[in-house]
Amino acid sequence: MDGPHGAGAQPGRFGPAEPAGADGAYPGPFGMVVDLVRNGGAVLLSGAGLSTESGIPDYRGPTGRARRAEPMTYQTFVGQTFAGGAEARRRYWARSHVGWRHVARAAPNAGHHAVAELERRGLVAGIITQNVDGLHQAAGARQVIELHGSLNRVLCLSCGQRTARGELDERLRAANPGWLGYADGEAAAINPDGDAVLADPAVERFRVVDCRQCGGLLKPDVVFFGENVPRPRVDDCYALVGRARALVVLGSSLTVMSGYRFVRQAAKLQIPVVIMNQGQTRGDDQAIAIIDAPLGPALTALLRRLGEVALERAPLNERHLLSQFLTTCGAIPGRPVSLCQTAQRW
Repeated sequence: MDGPHGAGAQPGRFGPAEPAGADGAYPGPFGMVVDLVRNGGAVLLSGAGLSTESGIPDYRGPTGRARRAEPMTYQTFVGQTFAGGAEARRRYWARSHVGWRHVARAAPNAGHHAVAELERRGLVAGIITQNVDGLHQAAGARQVIELHGSLNRVLCLSCGQRTARGELDERLRAANPGWLGYADGEAAAINPDGDAVLADPAVERFRVVDCRQCGGLLKPDVVFFGENVPRPRVDDCYALVGRARALVVLGSSLTVMSGYRFVRQAAKLQIPVVIMNQGQTRGDDQAIAIIDAPLGPALTALLRRLGEVALERAPLNERHLLSQFLTTCGAIPGRPVSLCQTAQRW
């Protein structure tokens, strides 16, 4: 299949079997990624695979689990289906009340910190995340579009007021004294969207609360299955990708069109697409380079190599100061620095 940059262009794969050369340089796909990111203007598209090293399972990657309960749809939540309505909302909020605490306790991993550092260095034009965990921002990233919303906020479907999820958590605890201790023993699994799998007896004991301001229905500020991403948000993403020098996919199988459409857009505009993910993705045919490896070590190695390249290309009279700076921010190998502690020479 023809790639986006000429007939017969074929992506390469980089994984644990492709080590650095004797001079410390990375050949093949990883070197291509270094060159693309080094030029600046990259847009990152992240998925659930980036957060697995923070203890949040993904949907389809190596840590993914088959769901033991059907995901909530918007139509069921608001009562537009036969099985929907009040009982469906009770089931959702009971499971979410347990699962959200797991997501809320998660901390950014090396991959999130590497992304934030790339942004801080001016190499990333923006981040589109399909994740709803807020870990990009927790790591310090600022230019983040939350494509599917955030579990950290709650939306009233009547008055439109948005409130902090922590506030709702306190209200649900007060409305259900002792319930969490019982439910924790019943929870079978936690899904990537913070949805715990609970048995019916635990759900039946749970009480839901409504909007404090108007008494309306509360919904997490995320895009449910069967619900469209707000058009202005989609347009912002299209505009960001349209200005990109490269699109870098991080930890997404691209199975859902919601994220895959931006890969298709980049390929159509002949913007280079590179994919860093464990396992195959729907966008592999559009990519010019594929890195099949854990995201934390791979992104940390990318930061490390970018620091080496910057040092190699600096004028001789500036190298000492630049070396001191890069050592401080974690970009020079062989030094006890925070962001490079997990880097591996594969």
